[in-house]
Amino acid sequence: MKQAMILAAGMGTRLKPITDRIPKALVSVGEKPLLDRLILRLRAQGYQRFVVNVHHLADQIERHIEDEDSYGVHVIISDERQELLETGGALKKAAPFFDDDEPILIHNVDILDNVDYNWLRRQHLDDEDAVLLVSRRKTNRYLLFDNAMRLMGWVNIATGELRSPFDWVKNPDEAELDMDNYRLIIMRGTTEIVLNLFAFSGIHSFSPRLFPLMERFPDRFPILDFYLQTCHRTRIYGLHKPDLRLLDVGKLDSLQAAEEFLKQ
Repeated sequence: MKQAMILAAGMGTRLKPITDRIPKALVSVGEKPLLDRLILRLRAQGYQRFVVNVHHLADQIERHIEDEDSYGVHVIISDERQELLETGGALKKAAPFFDDDEPILIHNVDILDNVDYNWLRRQHLDDEDAVLLVSRRKTNRYLLFDNAMRLMGWVNIATGELRSPFDWVKNPDEAELDMDNYRLIIMRGTTEIVLNLFAFSGIHSFSPRLFPLMERFPDRFPILDFYLQTCHRTRIYGLHKPDLRLLDVGKLDSLQAAEEFLKQ
């Protein structure tokens, strides 16, 4: 059974004053709440099991799911009323709700996109632990991949900070950014190593077999911290979608842009 986790627990601070009275997940775009829009879209692509985490105005989301009889799928609430757990902690807490033999699609409730999720599911091979959907776009923070698109680390091009479990990445003899070609060139002695820079979309496919590695992590942590601390012992890959279109409906001025996005 195809399964997904929808991250819907955020405070929606950038959408105030709307989110003073309704949670971000129930903000409407195109006359349909963001939560409904995402669930129904994924249902149309074969997804039948959903876990939705809740925190801010959680009662409203719970009542909405209970009252919504058009889903036709299994929706489970993961309760974070006591504490927001961030993306990694949210997934760790929700682990008991998922089947062990099917990858979990992870998606923010406030992201609109043009992804074919059946295509994404096909790209997650059986021997891969996670697949991160990435693109080439301007940002300060990039994930680093080798030529096989295996995750190697992370770089902040504004500060020069490098994060990686591989010593040769985080402590190179020399490092040079080539932003014309989205590359980081690392020198180790006389050896030149080229890593590719891609921006993370926040959309990823996660294998439940990674859950045991989360046991040593705290209750609250970002999922990228988990990936960056374990990529040397797991098989985490990037998936580049050149025509990827994303819209973060997290700010007031993005609501009108969201209407235009849906028309296109």
